[in-house]
Amino acid sequence: MESWKEIIKDQSKKDLPQMNPGDTVDVHYRVVEGEKERIQVFTGTVISQRGSGADASFTVRKIGSGGIGVERIFPLHSPFIADIKIKKSAIVRRAKLYYLRKLKGKAARLKEKSRFN
Repeated sequence: MESWKEIIKDQSKKDLPQMNPGDTVDVHYRVVEGEKERIQVFTGTVISQRGSGADASFTVRKIGSGGIGVERIFPLHSPFIADIKIKKSAIVRRAKLYYLRKLKGKAARLKEKSRFN
């Protein structure tokens, strides 16, 4: 019988990108509807990361239709996550960007990080 450490090691993902709060990411998430399975892309800004190892998760926030903010928490090592792509990075001075919840429009923009910063 395998120990729980070995099971976690086998099931954790190794090819994850290095994400930080402020990054705009595309999370390709597998959705199962009855017999069919499809990939749904959730694009937004990483506002927090928590945990380490098998418990790690991250929160992504996007502005949906009608200007309504939508947040989704993804377990980092979930088998339903097909891919994570980082589109751009921003300069931030906080580990948790919860203040973005109160901001709208241009005020909610983050300064993009260039290759030289």
